[in-house]
Order: sequence, then C-alpha cells, then structure tokens
Amino acid sequence: MYDIGICNGSVYTGCSFVNTNVYIKDGKIAALSTASEDCKKLVDAHNKLVLPGFIDPHVHFHLTVGKNTSFNDFHTGSIAGVLGGVTTYIDFLDVIYNTAQMKAAFEDRCALAKTSITDYAFHTTIANPTDCADKMIKAGLDYGINSVKLFTTYSDTNRRTFERYIYDLLRYSRTYNTRIVCHSEHDDLIWKNKKIPLADHENSRPSICERTAVMTLAEIAREANGLLYIVHVSAGRTVDALKTVYSEELHNKQIILESCPHYFMFTSDVYKSADGWKYTMTPPLRPEIDRARLNANIDYISTIGTDHCPFTPDLKKHEYTCDIPMGIGGITYSFLNMYALFGKDIVAKFTTGPAKAYNLWPRKGNLLPGADADIVIFDEHKNTIAQDPDGIYDKKKYNGAFDSVYAHGIELVHNGSLTQAANEVTGEYVPRC
Repeated sequence: MYDIGICNGSVYTGCSFVNTNVYIKDGKIAALSTASEDCKKLVDAHNKLVLPGFIDPHVHFHLTVGKNTSFNDFHTGSIAGVLGGVTTYIDFLDVIYNTAQMKAAFEDRCALAKTSITDYAFHTTIANPTDCADKMIKAGLDYGINSVKLFTTYSDTNRRTFERYIYDLLRYSRTYNTRIVCHSEHDDLIWKNKKIPLADHENSRPSICERTAVMTLAEIAREANGLLYIVHVSAGRTVDALKTVYSEELHNKQIILESCPHYFMFTSDVYKSADGWKYTMTPPLRPEIDRARLNANIDYISTIGTDHCPFTPDLKKHEYTCDIPMGIGGITYSFLNMYALFGKDIVAKFTTGPAKAYNLWPRKGNLLPGADADIVIFDEHKNTIAQDPDGIYDKKKYNGAFDSVYAHGIELVHNGSLTQAANEVTGEYVPRC
C-alpha cells in the first residue's frame, strides 16, 4: 500500500506532460501508473498540473551587507518559497578569500539554515582569492558543494575576481564537475562616484557592462572548455550577443544562463517614479529594448532564480543608490509571474533546468520513481492575488493558484495556505557531489 496517490492530474515527469497517477511511499516517488492502486490517502488532481517541486538556484536569506541584513531569514524565506512552490533552494556561503575560511563559512550558514522548512544547498562564494583555483574548488567539494560563485566587479571592496584566476577556475571545472557561477559586470564601465541619484541607477551600470563581461567570460570558457553559469542575466541584448557567437556552448549547456522574473516584467523607467527605490537590485532593471529582447530569448534561459533578497522599506527608501541595500523579494510569486508570460513552457526552467545545472538530478527536478516526493499541484483555473505590501508585486492578479505543495511527501501548503505540518518539519542540507 502506498502512502499517497495523486490521481487524474497532468503530470510533468521531467520531459513532458502525461496523464497518469503519482504514488508516494516513504517520502519518495514510488511509481507512476494509470492503474488505481491502494493508498492510505488519495488526492484528486483532475484538471490540475502535477509538477516537481520548484528549485530556486539563487536566493540570499539572512544576507548581511555592511550594516544591513535582508528581511527573510532561512525560516521565513523558506516559508515564502514553499508558498510559491519552491521546495529546494540554493543559498550562498559568505565570501571567502582562502581555503582556511571554508569550514567556518559552511558551518555558519548551516547553523542559520537549521530553521528552514524545506531542503537547501549552498554555493561557495569567493572574492579575489589568495589560494590557487583548484584548492578553492576542492574546498567546496569537501562539503558537498560543486559550484563556485564569483564577481567580476566590486573591486572597490576587494570582491572582484580577475580574469586570469577565472580562467584557472574554468580549466579545473571539468575535472571536478564544478560550475563556475558569475556575477558578470565590466568593472571599469561602472560609475565609481558614490552619490548616484536613484534615477541614474541603470545609467550607472548600463547593459553594456553585463554584455561585455559575459562575452569575455564565454570566450574564456570556450578556450578552457569550462563549465560556466551566468547569474541574473538582465539584458536581452546580452543573450543576442551570446547566441550569435556561442550557440553551441549554450545548446550543450557548457554555458548556462539564469534570469529573474523582474527583468522580464519591468524596465528602468521605474527608477524615475516616486517608489523607484522598491525596484533597486544589481544588476538594475533595463530599458524596454532589453526587456523585450529578453522575453524573445526565453528559450536560451535554462533556469529561473529570484535573487531573493528583500530589505525593509526604512532601509531602502533613500535618494542615492549608495544608501540603498540592493535586492528585492519575489520568491513567492516567481512561478506565477513567469507562468503568466510563458505558460507551461516555463516549468522546465524551475525544475529540470536547475536540477541538472547543479547536480541535484535525479533526486530533484522530476517525478520519476526514486526522486524525492517534492510535488506542486497547480490549478490553472483559479486566481491568485499577490499579498506583497512592501514589495513590487502587491495586488497583482495571476491566473493560476497553488492547490498543494509537498516536500518529502508531506503536505506543507493546502489551498494556498500553510498546513500544520509546515510548523513541524525541517528541511535537509543536500550535498551535490
């Protein structure tokens, strides 16, 4: 006898939708079958989508930058995520400059993440390292981390990693099956003056900063045969340039592109509005030409992350960007935003895309036997109204609603609200190597 049977739904298996039943046993997907099997509990998913739990590959819970700390800790952030179907997320260790700092960076974040109600993993984060590239990669592997995040900018705070070192990282990335994850902006093209008015946020670090940095990284990855991942692609013209020269690398996933819902939805015009401070993140929102081209290039985007990092209004509501902590929320509405734009075609970018990019497959990102029973039941025929009073999506109306969300076979969300079980569970750290 199975624990749960989710029956009569349109099931996304990881490559296509099929009309079948999903059977769960001991927190795992036990079988897919059109047959009616004995179950302790039956769930009727007629006329609903049955999807793998979503994976957000890019969040910042309890992130402290200077004197400011992001609004969501791992507990409240994971709750915000699961209400939007996210059952696994990847956060970031604090920045390290050498391998001796790795143990403390990992243990500190794990201690904070113990309050998470859903599963999580981490990226190693480096800044202008003093140890050699292969040692930095192997330091993460010792803790189950096979991704290394770096910045091509922020030289003024010693966070920039330079091109020669990136080349070495990419050369070793194949050997150690490790993704080199890049925040990509051309440091020398960014305004260095501190007092930048909010209205000039995009002008101060325009899309050419991203495009030139990404093209340089792509050429290094090609030369090194390395595994490159570009986070939060903000400009459609960046994708235009990449696909013209590096289409093969994009096709075979040597180069993987991530973007965020806000870059598909808003433009830099908002920075001229009275509440423009709400929309401040790095990289900034782009002009309409880049938003439109990004939407047109959705097929070249493999994963959708949120870069979820909200700060309270009292911290963000300032005149100059130097006084504003960069980051917005949105993990609860990420899928709803992208589903509104692209329909069911977007599902892979929340499931199989991040699972395969970050070595979570086949445990995550699919509903095949043996996978974790992380499941989203999504009703396309209901509506959702966003409750996001301090964010950028408040009162937005969506077609579609989350009927249920399961993690390890436990229902954490029912009819869009947390269940009692959500107060009684804790997530697991998921090693990826």
